Formats: sequence, C-alpha cells, structure tokens
Amino acid sequence: MRIISGQTGVTARAVFIGMMVPVVLSGIVVRAGEKKLITIKGSDTMVHLVSNWAEEFMKRDPNMELGVTGGGSGTGIAAMINGTTEICASSREMKEKEKQQAKEKGVEVKEVVVARDGLAVVVNPKNSVKELDMQQIAQIFTGAYTRWNQVGGGDEEILVFSRESSSGTYVFFQEHVMKNKDYTPKAKLMAATSVIIESVSADKGAIGYVGLGYAMAAGDKVKIVAVKADANSPAVMPSDDTVTSGRYSIARPLYLYVSAKATEDVSAFVDFCLSDAGQAIVRESGYVTVKK
Repeated sequence: MRIISGQTGVTARAVFIGMMVPVVLSGIVVRAGEKKLITIKGSDTMVHLVSNWAEEFMKRDPNMELGVTGGGSGTGIAAMINGTTEICASSREMKEKEKQQAKEKGVEVKEVVVARDGLAVVVNPKNSVKELDMQQIAQIFTGAYTRWNQVGGGDEEILVFSRESSSGTYVFFQEHVMKNKDYTPKAKLMAATSVIIESVSADKGAIGYVGLGYAMAAGDKVKIVAVKADANSPAVMPSDDTVTSGRYSIARPLYLYVSAKATEDVSAFVDFCLSDAGQAIVRESGYVTVKK
C-alpha cells in the first residue's frame, strides 16, 4: 500500500497500529514508473477497509498501484469534485450542495454502496452504565445531560468525545442521533477514531462513538453500550446481524464515489469490492457486508 502526498522520490508502506488504525505518513509519494496508479481519498472510518481491499487488489494485479489516504468524507468528496482523486470513500451520502458543486464543474458522480457499518457508543470500562436509549445519547452529546447520574450512572462529569466536523461519522451521528442539533460546546473533537478510543479508555467519565470494527478491535480498552431505539424498546448491541436486520439503531451504509466516466481500472476495483472476495474482506475487517 503506497501513501501519496506532496514530495517526490520516496516510497513507504502503510503502517497499522493497535486497533487496525493506519498511520498516514505525510510528504510521501510513489516514484514514477510503469505501474498504473489509482488514488482513493476520504473517510477515516473506511481507511482500514479500503487499504485491505487495495492490498488484495494489487496482489491480483501487480501492474496496479493504489494510493489510499484519509482526511474525512468531506475532504474526499471535495477531492472527487475537484478531480484530485479518482475514488472517494465516504461514510455518508453526498450533500445536495456537494452534488450541485459537482454539477457546476461538469462532474457526473456515481454512488456505490460497498459495505455497512454500525456506530458503537463506547464508554470507559469502569463506567457502570450498560445501555442508553437514543434520546439519552442525544441529550449527552448536545450537552443537556452533563453528569452520568442523569442516565443511571455514577456522579462523574460526562466528557464527550466526537470526530471533527470534516468527518462523515460526525455528520451522520449529528443527523441520525442528534436530529441536527449542535454538539455541546464542551465536546472534544478528534481527528482520528484511534484518539477517541484512547481518550475514552483513559477517563472514567468519557463517552464517544466509533465504527463497530474499531470498537471490536479495541478489546477491553473501552466498553460498548447497548442502544435502545426509545425508552420502551429492547437494548441492542451492534453486530453483523443487528446491523443487517435493522435492529441496531445507529447503522449506516458506506460508499465509494467514482466518476460516471471512470476508467476500466477504477471500475475493476469497485467491482472487486463488491465481489465475493471483496465482501469477505468487509467481514474480516469488522464491517457488515452488502451481500449475503
């Protein structure tokens, strides 16, 4: 896996640490050569999955070189519109204003759902709270609730951790859970999922949200909270089955966006992601398949 950035003449492999979270190195590029290059940019939630797809795709076709970087869904969509990446990985659907921007630039974009993900609400393992309903979660993240005893826990202050605003995960959580209300001004906005995991694991009062695959990989560093659709519904833990069936309330599709006039190589990569082999990688990477 090659990491692409600004300088020339240097190559490197992507490095993975801990919870399957890649370290994206700056200032690194692929040297010019005969290999055909495809660039993929966007969702940090999807970097691990897309990197695994890319590694296997390059094994199957040694003439291909795929550069994968994160930066957030919004960053990837902007790069797609501006023609600086061939594939955008996004954990949210394009907004109407982004579609309009693409239209104004003469860019016709094709949307492909390639996987599904459940967002896990995570707390510190020492926190006694085991379940929350959607309204309670919204009240916590908007700042209406500020202490854990308001939702059946101890008397600790609630410390809210969120992804930053360029993240598709931030947008999805705000729209789907918080009903478009603002995050509490006290929320600490993190550039990466790995930082949320580490922050929640370090403080008894902390709460955050991360992709299911990352939460599972974190092991006993954090505790996943069961989620209730409302106060009278059963508490449901995120899993392959509950996300696919719709029983888990905080779930979403994951997208690849490509040009409607994509090259054969780009189309071949998207087809691979949707193939049986590609969907097996989805499952192995801790996400939920779109094909059964």
